[in-house]
Amino acid sequence: MAFEASYPRRKTVPCRVGPVTIGAGHPVVVQSMVTEETRNVDAVVEQIIALHREGCEIVRVTTPSLNDARICQEIAAKVRERYQYVPLTADVHHQGSDIAVEAAKWVDEVRLNPGLFVFKRHGTRSDKQGMGQVDVRGREETEIDRLRNELAYDPVEWGEEVAAIEESLIPVIETCKRFDRGMRIGVNHGSLSERMLVTYGDTPEGMVQSALEYLRLCEKHG
Repeated sequence: MAFEASYPRRKTVPCRVGPVTIGAGHPVVVQSMVTEETRNVDAVVEQIIALHREGCEIVRVTTPSLNDARICQEIAAKVRERYQYVPLTADVHHQGSDIAVEAAKWVDEVRLNPGLFVFKRHGTRSDKQGMGQVDVRGREETEIDRLRNELAYDPVEWGEEVAAIEESLIPVIETCKRFDRGMRIGVNHGSLSERMLVTYGDTPEGMVQSALEYLRLCEKHG
């Protein structure tokens, strides 16, 4: 069924996830996520099949550990054996470089969360200054401004963190290119890095800048 949009669609670059193409003039793609733990292979497989039958074109599987990433090989094989080819996405969590590299061997796309990929605990900077753990979420604007000034990152510190991200991201980019996989930069407002929270506050701008930072690195090495 076709629907008339009340606003023009943005022009985007198409991206393939297995046989599914996202963006440009292609139809909007539905993606969802299984709720079973990855180690419960048969239950995960059944959920993937059920979602696809209901119209979900890409299915995401959580991969919080290296072992979960390896299990994706078995999951993908069983889905094909019992049903058909379904594009899968590995949802990568904390310190995810090795996990994403492994998962990219077996799934069609890896999803990275910029706030967790190179994880740094909220409050680390403020702890060093003897201020205890400080999180700007939910605070008044005047207090947020004060905290930003006290915890602000100078250019050297900012560059060091970006360099750490780049070092961890390069192997993932190279693996995705090698196996022709997609990469999703999935920003989560609830897990922005301390650097983004301190700089942009509890705002959508922090989400935008977090995603753009990763996109720039991908373009640099893509």
